[in-house]
Amino acid sequence: MEQGMQMKGKKALVMGLGLHGGGVATVRYLLRRGAEVTVTDLKTESELAPSLQEFSGMSGIQFALGGHREDDFACADIVVVNPGVPRQSPFLAIAREYKKAIVNDASLFFMENRRPVIAVTGTRGKTTTTEWIASLLSQKYPGVRPSGNIPENPLLSEIEREVSPETPVICELSSWQLEFLPVPGRALKIAAITNLRADHLNRYDNMESYASAKANIFGGQDGSDALILSAHDEWTPFFLEKKPKSRVYFVSAGNFQAGDNGIYISDGYALFSEDGKVERLVHIGAFGSARGEHNASNLLFALLAARLFDPDTVFSEEAIASLPGVRFREQTILNRGGLSVVNDSCATSPDATIAAIRRFVSKGELILIVGGTDKNLDYRELAEEIGRSVKPDNLFLLNGSATKKLARELESMGYAKKLNIYEELKDAAGAAFERAHLFPDVLPKIILFSPGAASFEKFKHEFDRGEWFSEVVKEIVAVDREAI
Repeated sequence: MEQGMQMKGKKALVMGLGLHGGGVATVRYLLRRGAEVTVTDLKTESELAPSLQEFSGMSGIQFALGGHREDDFACADIVVVNPGVPRQSPFLAIAREYKKAIVNDASLFFMENRRPVIAVTGTRGKTTTTEWIASLLSQKYPGVRPSGNIPENPLLSEIEREVSPETPVICELSSWQLEFLPVPGRALKIAAITNLRADHLNRYDNMESYASAKANIFGGQDGSDALILSAHDEWTPFFLEKKPKSRVYFVSAGNFQAGDNGIYISDGYALFSEDGKVERLVHIGAFGSARGEHNASNLLFALLAARLFDPDTVFSEEAIASLPGVRFREQTILNRGGLSVVNDSCATSPDATIAAIRRFVSKGELILIVGGTDKNLDYRELAEEIGRSVKPDNLFLLNGSATKKLARELESMGYAKKLNIYEELKDAAGAAFERAHLFPDVLPKIILFSPGAASFEKFKHEFDRGEWFSEVVKEIVAVDREAI
């Protein structure tokens, strides 16, 4: 196998093991390439126990947990940065002072990977789009799977998979991963930016800085590659001003402007337009009304990426109808007796919760659980959507720094005399179920858990939060049979 950065005998410092699985995959990757690995993390041994269990019985690893040591950064040959590490970390400044190589999992991957890559980024929809591209291509490329910023399939795990060299790597890339791209000479065959919304402003100075990180996804492309953008997103002109060298295609909910290439919907069909020629891809019917207009957009991105990667790909209505839901993203976890419970724990920004509210508000009596940790975001628009769509007695807030901002916005609107605020998720969920009992004749009823915020004040991450909510619902249903 052709190697990327030479690791044998090098001292590699992994900064941030984390609990998502990516840090574990990085350590294993480095060990297999003969590096001497030290793992440093601000979390303690007990906090990292689930990840540390993965190294039971393994040698060649040293751990510096519960804090960072300056000497580790001064002595390392390579510093591998977990995406959650702040760019302004003083320890990274030490590494730069000593002229150490600083990389992350994405840059390591692209240094070595030789398979074609379809990569998706954006503020919202990137996970769903990535999953659906893999699903659409799975018939012809049976080894394909979604990877990247996905706990179950970290990006570096794709390097040594025994699949055909023609099998594409289909990956979701976060802005954090993209900060270390492009890698010279390693272009992405197809890059997609689903949209850009205010997010991660606790990490980036402003939206332009955040957008510039996203733009790195097409920085190494040339005229033989494709870039997919939204025809309607307000940040698309920003990306076009960077003059991408790749061929640009657009996703549109309506018709294109003359001369545009891409995909759009007409009379219930997804149509592919290229160089003035229009091709009917598949009938998608009422997909948007069934799964939400935001998911209709995700579907168009997925169809276009699959079509551009392999023009012979055949799409069917059955394949579209059976596209999988994504875990903790508007995921229905209970649907009995006229009551549905939706776990949308991965809604970590206000606009994600707005989209979920708009999808489900017309489907029944909506009961909303929302709140969490702030990322320096604005909650005014979410407050306004709640004011339009959710009755005050149907709103249950899980306390946190973002919740306080949302509460202030709701109070300034005169939304309710008193807000229902809870410290524990189980109490908020229990109260939501109790509320559902108060109108037994009103069907259907929907309990939507869509936090609209990060999770760090009460949970390890949004996946941990999603697991907790699912377990809480199981407990409530097991004890209270009337809940179903």
